[in-house]
Amino acid sequence: MAWTARCGALLRLKGPEGIGGSRWRMCVQQQQQRCGFKKVTRKPEMRRAEEEVALKDPAPRDPAPRDPAPRDPAPRDPAQVEARAREPAPREAPLRDGPYRQFGRLVKPLFFTVGFTGCAFGSAAIWQYESLKSRVQSYFDQVQTDWLEKLRPKKRGDLRKDVNQWWNALSEGQRAVTGIIAVNVLVFCCWRIPALQRTMIRYFTADPASKSLCAPMLLSTFSHYSLFHLAANMYVLWSFSSSAVSMLGREQFMAVYLSAGVVSTLFSYVAKTASGRFGPSLGASGAIMTVLAAVCTKMPEAKLAIIFLPMFTFTAGTALKAIVAMDSAGLILGWRFFDHAAHLGGALFGIWYVLFGHELIWKKREPFVKLWHDFRTRGGGGGGGVA
Repeated sequence: MAWTARCGALLRLKGPEGIGGSRWRMCVQQQQQRCGFKKVTRKPEMRRAEEEVALKDPAPRDPAPRDPAPRDPAPRDPAQVEARAREPAPREAPLRDGPYRQFGRLVKPLFFTVGFTGCAFGSAAIWQYESLKSRVQSYFDQVQTDWLEKLRPKKRGDLRKDVNQWWNALSEGQRAVTGIIAVNVLVFCCWRIPALQRTMIRYFTADPASKSLCAPMLLSTFSHYSLFHLAANMYVLWSFSSSAVSMLGREQFMAVYLSAGVVSTLFSYVAKTASGRFGPSLGASGAIMTVLAAVCTKMPEAKLAIIFLPMFTFTAGTALKAIVAMDSAGLILGWRFFDHAAHLGGALFGIWYVLFGHELIWKKREPFVKLWHDFRTRGGGGGGGVA
């Protein structure tokens, strides 16, 4: 039993966590011969070797294995910890750029931009067709309504009448952007509801690193978190609405505005993916830059002034050049106060549309309108509706 106890002590001591592996393997072989089914006569040389090993490395009383030299000691210095955390794991492929740095994620937003722009201009063409048709059909009804209105006694303090007078006093452009401003104010109020914060961040802020890519491209155009941001954008939109709508028409203006919001967001996606500086963006600045650039390109000699400095005037062409130069510098230098990529994308889209887009898109809508007219005529004749 003495040799059995010594055998167990040696096995506990000579493991991989103890002394060298060669000496441990030698002792294991010896003990396998001793602990076999048949006892092997121990030679004097083997007994001397065991005694020498026992004298050099006595068996510890604590049965817990010791690790005097760990393979990968944990560093105590915070700098070492941070450096070690950045090291790649062993036996793994080298780390590559994350999935958000891949431009493949922008294929879907690109197709969404093209599809939404086509749908916006197609809907605007149908809207214009239906508006002209309804105006012709309601001409005599309007004359009859005016005649009946003269026979009715006038009411004082009628709120509806006051609202109608205010509405009729607005220009066509101001009436067109009133709905846009109302939607922006509604979304601004939704930001103040705590229960909607997660939904607002996901769908009303545009970020190429987000799970939702397409819907925020449009919804973020109507989203403002700061009251000053909302007031500034809506004031600029209100100021340029009359000139833009008189130049493009109500239906075409709405198509350009909505398409500009998506196009400017796509520019922002590309810039953020290329630079690796991700972050949420929101606001109507990109779409408003399209309206501003379109007006300045069409009327470069018009006089403009800053609201806080009305004594300094400058031409619209000069203002457009300054805006494009500032946003280009901000994009190159990496300024983070504004989304300069979205501003620059919106301005370039406005310039392109006035120079080329109007001829390529809007003036070639007649075949599509004719298809819609034939569809309405066939549907009205077959179903007994109004043609």
